[in-house]
Amino acid sequence: MVDHAQTQYASKQMISGANVDEHTSRETALVAARAADDRKADNILVLCVSEVSYLADYFVIVTGFSQAQLRGISQAISDQVEIELERLPLRVEGQGEGNWVLMDYGDVIVHILLPQGRDFYKLEAFWGHAERVNWQSD
Repeated sequence: MVDHAQTQYASKQMISGANVDEHTSRETALVAARAADDRKADNILVLCVSEVSYLADYFVIVTGFSQAQLRGISQAISDQVEIELERLPLRVEGQGEGNWVLMDYGDVIVHILLPQGRDFYKLEAFWGHAERVNWQSD
């Protein structure tokens, strides 16, 4: 379920599209990927889609193995991005169903899927021409 107070806060406090630069977008994607990794997400992929899509600058695609883990990954990402970058998602969809959670930061879209959903939708194949970004710390 979406917390409407949080969504309103995010709408007021989120860095607006006009003020988001490439560095902020990239950092949001990297923080999200690392937070997902901390919650034991699998097959984490960060794609720079700015050259091939008008939807966002970055996609983060991760796999979780249960509905509870999907919700946990989503919460960890939301918490860590807020702590490090003072940003909240504009929208979070799918937490109630738990098969595919989508977190929309405007310039970054995070997809958290169960393995069967990831295999079915093949997002990385669809966006395969986008640049893959190394998200792991050196």
